[in-house]
Amino acid sequence: MLRIRKKDKVIVLSGREKGKKGEVLRVDPEKGRVLISKLNQVVKHKRPTQAEPGGRQHVEAPLSLSNVMLVCPKCDKPMRPKFDSLQTGEKVRVCRKCGEVIL
Repeated sequence: MLRIRKKDKVIVLSGREKGKKGEVLRVDPEKGRVLISKLNQVVKHKRPTQAEPGGRQHVEAPLSLSNVMLVCPKCDKPMRPKFDSLQTGEKVRVCRKCGEVIL
């Protein structure tokens, strides 16, 4: 089970974007990469098409999963979630600091 999922709020731990927070757009568990909105932007040179003009465009590049940490939505602190099971048998992530269930 993954610690970080789509639409989670995360903080970057190392690199050029260290200390910045953002929302996860996509997670690639096979490559161990995560795409965060408006972070780690690189310049991509695009060729013009009939629909769009060409030129330089800023796009997000993926970061390593080891360089990001989940931020609790309730206490707004970075933490490693623990996994508990509800009475229904469903596994959920739980904040270690405030005990809030992260959906």
